[in-house]
Amino acid sequence: MSVATRPRSSTKPLTEPRAILGPAGNRVRVSDESKRRTEALKKPQRPKVPVSQSPKSVVQSNVFVDSCCSSDSSSSNSSFKTASSRKTVKQNGVKQAKPKVASTADEVVTEISPAMLGPLKRCDWITPFSDPLYTSFHDEEWGVPVHDDRKLFELLVFSQALAELSWPTVLKKREIFRKLFDDFDPSSMAQFTEKKMLSLKVDGCLLLSEAKLRAIVENAKLILKVQQEFGSFSSYCWGFVNHKPLRNAFRYARQVPVKTPKAEVLSKDMMRRGFCCVGPTVVYSFMQVAGIVNDHLVTCFRCQECNATVKKDIKPKIEEIERLTKDAENICLSR
Repeated sequence: MSVATRPRSSTKPLTEPRAILGPAGNRVRVSDESKRRTEALKKPQRPKVPVSQSPKSVVQSNVFVDSCCSSDSSSSNSSFKTASSRKTVKQNGVKQAKPKVASTADEVVTEISPAMLGPLKRCDWITPFSDPLYTSFHDEEWGVPVHDDRKLFELLVFSQALAELSWPTVLKKREIFRKLFDDFDPSSMAQFTEKKMLSLKVDGCLLLSEAKLRAIVENAKLILKVQQEFGSFSSYCWGFVNHKPLRNAFRYARQVPVKTPKAEVLSKDMMRRGFCCVGPTVVYSFMQVAGIVNDHLVTCFRCQECNATVKKDIKPKIEEIERLTKDAENICLSR
């Protein structure tokens, strides 16, 4: 029995070309390579932005990212991290504005917020726990040159009262002092009788000790004599420093003296004239508060401010003092 056999084709089927071996073996085929090239041609090309036109913040951020990449990592991991970081920085750079960086030291100072500056630096004897009235007195009056006779007499009395009271206590009773002492008018206080002097009481107690009150009344009479001789009590006091305030430059409170040779000279002269309770310590305290000497510490913000006030006001004050002195000399010569 014959079996029909299927005739074989005489032509051999076409075989696919063998791929060329690359560095990685036969993993990459020729057909895949051609397919990728075709897709790359169809995909739209993204225009490249020149470096000069790129945003400055993106360029700076790229430099920062590139410099932060570790040299120990592989090239593939390093390039991947850099590319992803650049993409993130670029997106953030569009949405958020970068903080302005000052180019000079002056710009840095002007851009500092006042809240960052902190509290003002004062003399060491003024602390955060000091009485606000005492702090205000330090910031506004202490060390400022004074040339008014009534004001000078008031400050002299306060300096004498420090032997019995503290500065905060004196300042709290300041209006009481002014009321009982007739606003520190020497001509009015010179008329105080014994009865009037003993009536200077607060809550049934004398404002100061009896001896201190007697000294203040006696000093008021002597100030009138000084005014007749020198034209003003201010001219007499400022004459001991050549009408220019002394400027010390102490850095620490422990360096500030309680008396000086100038204070001793003024104290001796006042005692010679009959003034009472005017020892060198009292006189130097008076010189400090009246601005005859500037004893603000160099670290205190008021040190330079008092010096600036002196430069601004010293010329007209000197001219006024010289005029009063000449008038007093003419009066003395005419007699």
